[in-house]
Amino acid sequence: MGHTIREIAAALGAEADGNLELVVTHAAEPVAAGGDALALAMDPRYAEGLARGDARAAMLWPGADWRGLGLEAAIFVPRGRLAMAGLSRIFDPGPQIAPGVHPMALVDPSAGLGEGAAVGPFVTIGAGVRIGPGARIASHVSIAEGAEIGAHALILQGARIGARVRIGDRFICQPGAVIGADGFSFVTPEKSGVEEIRETLGDREEIRQQSWVRIHSLGSVRIGDDVEVGANSTIDRGTIRDTVVGNGTKIDNLVQVGHNVQVGRDCLLCGQVGIAGSSRIGNRVVLGGQVGVSDNIFVGDDVIAGGSTKIRTNAPAGRVILGDPAVKMETQIEIQKAMRRLPRLAATVAELQKAVSKTGQSG
Repeated sequence: MGHTIREIAAALGAEADGNLELVVTHAAEPVAAGGDALALAMDPRYAEGLARGDARAAMLWPGADWRGLGLEAAIFVPRGRLAMAGLSRIFDPGPQIAPGVHPMALVDPSAGLGEGAAVGPFVTIGAGVRIGPGARIASHVSIAEGAEIGAHALILQGARIGARVRIGDRFICQPGAVIGADGFSFVTPEKSGVEEIRETLGDREEIRQQSWVRIHSLGSVRIGDDVEVGANSTIDRGTIRDTVVGNGTKIDNLVQVGHNVQVGRDCLLCGQVGIAGSSRIGNRVVLGGQVGVSDNIFVGDDVIAGGSTKIRTNAPAGRVILGDPAVKMETQIEIQKAMRRLPRLAATVAELQKAVSKTGQSG
């Protein structure tokens, strides 16, 4: 299904010029764009590619000479990536899930599905589940007893939603995510080696045999509106209170959110982030790929942590941090510069030692 340049510009709130009734069926990079594609050249750096492609229309930067670029129509956007968000929404057909409940789905009679919900094959929905209107649930999803999911959710293949999990509206869950598994919480009958070294910072009186006793998770998970959870990510249920994820937070693939963790609003948790149990993450926090957060600490509002940062102590609001252990980003950059100078410094010290040794011998 195609869209006219006029329709796309109106949906994006953008200006357009040329043949506004021209129909395009998809978006493409400039070099690969055919006559039915909208070429994406929102920066002058990509203009050269238009000459090598066959696009008749393009999304361009403000003030671009679209006629000089050989186009019949153009849409002008001042913020390319933001325009991409709207454009991708227009052209994304979404998963094909037939309306209604597939005959090979298993829905408990006590469960309630909102108007217009679509449930795919091999889905299992437990007792007392409540699912809002317009929800789409793809194949092989399981939703355990007592879970509540808001309106217009999209839950993709193989996701697992645990018992009593509560999720808000417009939730998006990618394949294989697990929300509401038990937390990783164990204790030893006597003081464990871990407890001892936490107190002594490394000293141990003796190494003893120890066994682990499971602490069951009695809480669940509570997720706000407009949250997205990536493929194969996990959010564990709380021990007593719920694990919480605030409105608007986006979670990438392969992220682990531990038991009792509290994540604020509009956070961004990138791939392979791990947040240990009972930590609190403020609002609008960005954790780059492979960031690790130790247990029982607080990361303040608006903190940005660069990739692979290890946050072992509280991070104050607004701080930009990097490294292991985490320090201010500018401090970490100076540390890295100093480390690169170490071989040269070592060579200089060695030369000085030789010189001093020769002086001593000659005296």
